[in-house]
Amino acid sequence: MAFAVRHDPVPCVAETGCDPGARRAQSLADVAVWALCAEATLTPKPALVDGRGSGAHRDLTLALLLRSACSLRPAFVAMAETARQRHPDPALRMALAAIGRDGERAMMAATGGSNAHRGAIWVLGLLTAAAAMDPAVMDPSAIAARAAAVARHPDRFIPAPPSHGQAAAARFGVTGARGEAQAGFPHVVAVGLPALRHSRAAGATETQARLDALMAIMARLDDTCLLHRGGMAALQAGQRGAVAVLAAGGAATAAGRAALEALHQALMALNASPGGAADMLAAALFLDRIVPLAGAPDRSQTEDFSWKY
Repeated sequence: MAFAVRHDPVPCVAETGCDPGARRAQSLADVAVWALCAEATLTPKPALVDGRGSGAHRDLTLALLLRSACSLRPAFVAMAETARQRHPDPALRMALAAIGRDGERAMMAATGGSNAHRGAIWVLGLLTAAAAMDPAVMDPSAIAARAAAVARHPDRFIPAPPSHGQAAAARFGVTGARGEAQAGFPHVVAVGLPALRHSRAAGATETQARLDALMAIMARLDDTCLLHRGGMAALQAGQRGAVAVLAAGGAATAAGRAALEALHQALMALNASPGGAADMLAAALFLDRIVPLAGAPDRSQTEDFSWKY
């Protein structure tokens, strides 16, 4: 199967009756898939699936992650179409949750039962829907605020038992993915996205800038994936290691890359990976792509993502 992520809005084909709102929904979904693929292929990441291998995830490969991302495009399109020109309310929250559960079933079918992107469906789904709500107001903070307003409404049909992330959040007293969304994704808007753009401005390559953004997120996020797999020891190892990478100058320096490898080895020894931070990085890449920094070249758009698996 071959897949290429579109970089431009989907052209309107007259026979389909495609309108500008539908084109926008498709384009937002394309960017959401692109962001997941960009995060997946980013290499080298600590203990995460990347171009080197499966990291601490014995049930996942890069090919499976890419297949999972592709499988979610219909769900992202549906979320964006459902949210078009709507305001956050309980009905929208319920509708998006139902689409998300359909997307999760499609993901599980595509991966043969591997939970590749359950958290990302929540994060990217909310942001995709929020971006579709009001195309006239599209700065990252505004999009995140709209996503937060949706996330604050309850979902009466949350499946039981809780996810691993929800269980870890309750056990260790952290906010988890739900709290992150309800707060307006602070680790995306105020940490990951600024770090990404700062590293670019300082002359880092795109790969180095993305790794620096991941480290900035890891240094501050109470990552429930780390907590689930390795407890507080894994979370502390991840946060300390990320701080060390940044203190050494980030991925653009030899010392920073050595610290990044040390972080990888430490997390591999604990069989723990920062999946929550990876989702936040994908969200930062999504917002960066749909809301480019004024006056700055969009270096991420030079990529040509095309894989066979």
